[in-house]
Amino acid sequence: MRSIWNGAISFGLVSIPIKLMTATENHSVSFRQVHLEDGGRIRYRKVCELEDKEVETAEIGKGYEDADGTVIPITDEDLAALPTHTAKTIEILAFVPADRIDPLQMDTAYYLSANGVHATKPYTLLREALKQSGKVAIAKFALRGKERLGMLRVVDDVIAMHALLWPDEIRSPDEVAPDTHVTVRDAELDLADALMDTLGEVDMDSLHDDYRAAVEELIAAKASGELPAEPTKPSPGGDGKVIDLVAVLERSVRAAKEARGDSPGEEMAEVTSMEGRTRKKAPAKKKAAPATPKKKTTTSGAAKKATGTKNAASGSTGTKKKSTPRKKTSA
Repeated sequence: MRSIWNGAISFGLVSIPIKLMTATENHSVSFRQVHLEDGGRIRYRKVCELEDKEVETAEIGKGYEDADGTVIPITDEDLAALPTHTAKTIEILAFVPADRIDPLQMDTAYYLSANGVHATKPYTLLREALKQSGKVAIAKFALRGKERLGMLRVVDDVIAMHALLWPDEIRSPDEVAPDTHVTVRDAELDLADALMDTLGEVDMDSLHDDYRAAVEELIAAKASGELPAEPTKPSPGGDGKVIDLVAVLERSVRAAKEARGDSPGEEMAEVTSMEGRTRKKAPAKKKAAPATPKKKTTTSGAAKKATGTKNAASGSTGTKKKSTPRKKTSA
């Protein structure tokens, strides 16, 4: 990896020479702007608006535009004269627990590499100290003309640094939350928990960019003169209509179970039992059920006919035999 910045980590009175390298790379497919009529490239030229002519890079400087439109020229010498202690130093300010850092503040990630043999021992010392403490280091550093905030942590056996946004660069979420008050029922929470358990965990290394793969296939097909495949219609998104949240969650749990190859019936039985347990938390008062009168069992005509037929076949005339009176014998 190519270093983009050379400097040192200031750790108390210890100075650790390091190289800074970007830890991430962008794999998105990039496009050029072209003229639709003939396919020619569209290029941008830097033109001075006063003279209406193109200027070279060496002729371009910096300027700050004031509120009234006045441009105040700022030279590289002006910026170099500013008292920036972090111009070539990553100055560690404190060590704090990792959960103190809001992920909203995290920006670009870098790797820090020891620059030279003599930097190996202090670099390893800082790395092991971070590992043992379970903390991260908060530091200041200057890069590309501005002072930044950074967080140092250990990734495998390397010290990594995340550029952090300054606290006043994070917008407040006050205007983002829903305005209306919504009550979430326990049954809905149980179903949401069941869906989360069904989806389970994921191997982050197995995730990939499906859109980028589709774009690359499209480019390869067009380059070889083939017709691109028919695009699949995206699933319809939310249209703002009121939905039965419980029914949607139940379908989601069932679909997730089927996708995982499990039996959805078992999961829905668990969900049903969850709802039962939820209702037991706040039992409703039940009214005494009215006594149900006993019904007389009657034999239908068809049943009687069937019984008689059965008895005739077995040689009997009914279910109960009549007693035959004995004949008197005369003396």
